Amino acid sequence: MSVFSALRSPRFLITGWPWRSLLFVLSSLPLVLFVAAPVGVLAAPWIVLVRRLSTGDTDPVVSLALFLGGAALLAALGPLVTRPLPWVERRRLRLVDDRPLRAGRSPWRRLGYAAVLVTAVPIVYVALAVTVMLIVVCALSPVLLDGGPISFGVVTIRTVGQAVPYAIGGFIALIGVPYLIALTAAAHAAVARAALHTVSTDRLRAELVEVARSRARLAGAFDAERRRIERDLHDGAQQKLVGLTLQLGLARIDLPDGSPAAGAVATAHQQAKELMGELRELIHGIRPQLLTDLGLTAALPDLAGHAGIPVTVRTSLPRRLPDHVEATAYFVVAELLANMFKHAGATRGTITATEEHDMLVLEVSDDGHGGADPSRGTGLTGLADRTAVVDGRMLLASPPGGPTVVRVELPCPPA
Repeated sequence: MSVFSALRSPRFLITGWPWRSLLFVLSSLPLVLFVAAPVGVLAAPWIVLVRRLSTGDTDPVVSLALFLGGAALLAALGPLVTRPLPWVERRRLRLVDDRPLRAGRSPWRRLGYAAVLVTAVPIVYVALAVTVMLIVVCALSPVLLDGGPISFGVVTIRTVGQAVPYAIGGFIALIGVPYLIALTAAAHAAVARAALHTVSTDRLRAELVEVARSRARLAGAFDAERRRIERDLHDGAQQKLVGLTLQLGLARIDLPDGSPAAGAVATAHQQAKELMGELRELIHGIRPQLLTDLGLTAALPDLAGHAGIPVTVRTSLPRRLPDHVEATAYFVVAELLANMFKHAGATRGTITATEEHDMLVLEVSDDGHGGADPSRGTGLTGLADRTAVVDGRMLLASPPGGPTVVRVELPCPPA
């Protein structure tokens, strides 16, 4: 977190960030003096040149010699004398910005930051000090009048009555002083980070790897839970429902035809059979048994048979693919077929599944009206996210008027 982010919090004034910002600003003074001494020595020819020009001495030979001499000194020794800067600033920046850093290697960026440090930084900090001093003087003006009138250049306060409005305004402005100091520290820190440091790519890479691993773990846990639910429904609820249906069928046989009880049992028997069909469809949607037993080569034609429109399936898969790849491919194709039937206005579709260079390549196309847009909520964004979970990608081509072609690539390294 950085002080710039902390500034947006309503609790900023009661956190430690104002004090950390103040310490950063105060520690800048010795750093400026530490850098100004060697840089001033190296820039001595330029200082002499400026003084000569200010006095009217414009000898071109001497001026050129002083200019080239100063440039040579700064170019030769400047990177050397500024070498400790990244080390010092990396530690100071922890006061106002705890994001990871790595020292930059450019000597010219160090020299440029040193120039900013001995020129712009003192100007900004003097302006900050003068502003804070004016606010404090205004807030204490009724008390300070005992030492005589207070003059602000264009305004002079001589009486307590004149000082009261300034005191009120000063006390109100005092609330903004911590914010002003924090903004100054944040600006200085941003310049230092840009000039001297880069974000630690090693840590960012490690964080990205961990995100990918955690995403894969979540996907694996989701698939495992889905299989558990499918197994429990298949082995538990479905079997019990089958038994109930059989018992109701036997009860119908024992009851006289036309009796009220026979009608009620017949209705219950029919509802039980319908419920069993719905449960079977639910189990099939969670994890099709055909996919588990025979893989995509058998599951995709079965899936196409329920699409509602004629769908041609072409597969060239020489081996069974990893379970998570097959599951992802199956449900992506199922969603694309649903979109094809509901939204595309298609009369025919095609599914192609091949393995190319340890990559499962799926292409689902239709002859619909095209113009598919992920922002319209047709599930395409969710499908892209689902393929990304297994490090895959989805490509869409759907010009107005069609056809629509969706290509899904899923990595499937050999076992």
